[in-house]
Amino acid sequence: MTALFVTRHAGAVAWAARRGIAAEMVDHLDIGRVRPDDVVMGTLPLHLAAAVCARGARFLHLELDLPPDARGRPLTADDMDRYGAALVEYRVERVDMESEGEE
Repeated sequence: MTALFVTRHAGAVAWAARRGIAAEMVDHLDIGRVRPDDVVMGTLPLHLAAAVCARGARFLHLELDLPPDARGRPLTADDMDRYGAALVEYRVERVDMESEGEE
């Protein structure tokens, strides 16, 4: 089992280290590396989160409630704590709309 934490932000790396999250820090997810039973953490576009889940891996979304004035700027680990950062597991599945109407 491999654990990957996908982030380009130093504050997120520091936040994860504070919590003892043992994962390889990567700034880009190579979906080809993901295997069943792996754990992928971070903030991903839905199509990548769905691909993670389709490969039998777990996806833990890095959630935080940012006020408008905090968006678009680098956050520190303290900022992330202030905004309630947490890893929350999601199961994401792509729905093929074209085949849904066919019988």
